[in-house]
Amino acid sequence: MEQYEPDRLSPARVAAMRRSLANGRAALTRRSLLRASTGGALAAGGLGTLSACGIPAAGKTRGGVSAEDRSEQEKEVSFSNWTEYMDVDDGGNRHPTLDAFTRRTGIKVTYTEDINDNNEFFGKIQPQLAAGQDTGRDIIVLTDWLAARLIRLGWVQKLDPANLPHAYANLSQQFRDPDWDPGRAYSYPWQAISTIIAYNKKALDGIEVKSVSDLLDNPRLKGRVGFLTEMRDTVGMTLLDMGKDPARFSDDDYDAAVARLQKAVDRGQIRRFTGNDYTSDLSKGDFAACLAWAGDVVQLKADNPDVDFVIPDSGYMTGSDNMLVPNKARHKTNAERLIDYYYEPVPAAQLAAYINFVCPVDGVKDELAKIDEKAANNPLIIPDKAMQARSHDFRLLSAKEETAYEEKFAKLTGA
Repeated sequence: MEQYEPDRLSPARVAAMRRSLANGRAALTRRSLLRASTGGALAAGGLGTLSACGIPAAGKTRGGVSAEDRSEQEKEVSFSNWTEYMDVDDGGNRHPTLDAFTRRTGIKVTYTEDINDNNEFFGKIQPQLAAGQDTGRDIIVLTDWLAARLIRLGWVQKLDPANLPHAYANLSQQFRDPDWDPGRAYSYPWQAISTIIAYNKKALDGIEVKSVSDLLDNPRLKGRVGFLTEMRDTVGMTLLDMGKDPARFSDDDYDAAVARLQKAVDRGQIRRFTGNDYTSDLSKGDFAACLAWAGDVVQLKADNPDVDFVIPDSGYMTGSDNMLVPNKARHKTNAERLIDYYYEPVPAAQLAAYINFVCPVDGVKDELAKIDEKAANNPLIIPDKAMQARSHDFRLLSAKEETAYEEKFAKLTGA
């Protein structure tokens, strides 16, 4: 089991985190775009906590440490999630799927939107988990790489399959066996986020775009192409285009992908690297084509008939945000019941209809069609088997690799 040691953040890694907080994976606007909502303000102060003194993990076995499970006596569960990542009623005050769960089970859900960034949230919970204390949360939602780290540290609990019959049966094959949690012993996906190519048909004016190579090499697109500030998305898509597997690449493969991108930067082919602010450039036609997140493209297409997308033959990148039960959680069984509930087709469809991210639940299409037929037939929300087969994960990086890769990527993007 890995022992926790505080990260010594290089300037490049700090810059990468700030990019994410400002306009990347962590930005509220990615979810706020889906529903016009005020949301909350980002708490960026967590950057400083990451290099604070660490408490070594006490002798814990892989599989985490449980507290006395109070689920039977205390009909409650505490759920921490990202902002704008849950269905909301027309009044903006209630969460219909959570309310339905409470009516059915009698379990009250304390739902908190207190995750704005993976690193910042890790800074909040690390001292308690490292000290073997209860975080006050029964479910937390973390992106792949951080979920993997907590599993390695032994800071989350192994889930009981007996309490997860729907999750076990209905989890999409695409997400069943990540290398960091084989068989999903410790986690289940909440939603997934895919990286694809989006384009503005009017701006292209007949130019064909089918691949990352087209973005990087077609001189007719010079200065009208965008790539993402998220390293895993931009480098992952470039690796795929080069015939490399993002789940198994070497240092040399990474360097070759960055070098290829650097050539495009030097030629002025790439206009700029962006977070989700590419949405404005794409809608206006300043970007003829760019890498984009599928959830955004769903909404952009609905608002602008000139916007469309393509899935390269080489494939596309998909990551997931994952539900986990932290050590010492007081209501593990209740948490598992809530996780399982969101793998039932009806609530899964209600959630997918509202937030428009990639749904990880098989068998949801028919239920979603009752709510929104267009969404049910959208491969960016419900990918068919052929599309699932073209999806790829970015492999887990060691701390040393993370530092080295982010430094090279920061130099590329000018961060």
